[in-house]
Amino acid sequence: MMSESGKVPAPTIERLAIYSRPLEDLLESGTPVVSSERLAILCGVNPAQVRKDLAYFGEFGVRGLGYEVRELLRAIRTILATDRVWHLCIVGMGNLGRALVENENFKKRGYLFAAAFDVDNRKVGERLRCGLAIEPIAKIKELVGRLNVDIGVITTPQEDAQRVADLLTDAGVKSLLNFAPLQVRAPASCFVEHVDLGVKLENLAYHLTRLRGAKPHK
Repeated sequence: MMSESGKVPAPTIERLAIYSRPLEDLLESGTPVVSSERLAILCGVNPAQVRKDLAYFGEFGVRGLGYEVRELLRAIRTILATDRVWHLCIVGMGNLGRALVENENFKKRGYLFAAAFDVDNRKVGERLRCGLAIEPIAKIKELVGRLNVDIGVITTPQEDAQRVADLLTDAGVKSLLNFAPLQVRAPASCFVEHVDLGVKLENLAYHLTRLRGAKPHK
C-alpha cells in the first residue's frame, strides 16, 4: 500500500528520480533483475537507503533475488507521475532558456515545452529550432490556458522573475521551476522549486577546498 505523499520525505522523492535513470539503462540493455546493492552503486547511495525509500510505497522485489527492472521502473514512474505527458512553458529565452527547450531528454520523459516567452520584444517572433516561436509575455494568460500548461519554467534575469511568477500564477499555473537567483513568491496553491546554480557552485567550492586541504582565497 502506497504511503500518503505528505508523509514521504522530500529527499526520498528526489532519489526516486535518480533511481529511474540507471533503471532505464538496465531496461534498454536487456537486464531483467537488479539487486538493491547494484542499484545503490549505480546511484551513489547505500543499499539500505534504496530499500528504505522504496518501502514508503509498498513491497518491491524478492528477498535474495532483487527487483524486476521493468516493474520497478514502471512503479517509480507511476509514483512520480512521469507516466503521462506534462506541458511546460518557459519565460526567458537567453542561453539557458534555449538550452532547456532544445534538451531532448525532457521530451523523452514526457515534459513537452508548449510555449516560449520573453520580456525582450526584440526576441518576439523568433522561431526556435524546436519549432516554437517566442511569444511576448502579454500572451502568457491566453496561451497558458489554451495549451493546458502544467509547469512554468522561469529563466529570466533576477529583476524580472517575480513579475513573471505573478503572471504565470495569475494565468493558472500551479507549479514553477525557477532558475532565477531570487526566491520568488507564489500562492500557497502553487508549488515552487528553486534552482540556484550559484548556490550549487558555492557548495562545490566549499567541498573542493576541504578535499584539497587548501585555505580559502582571501
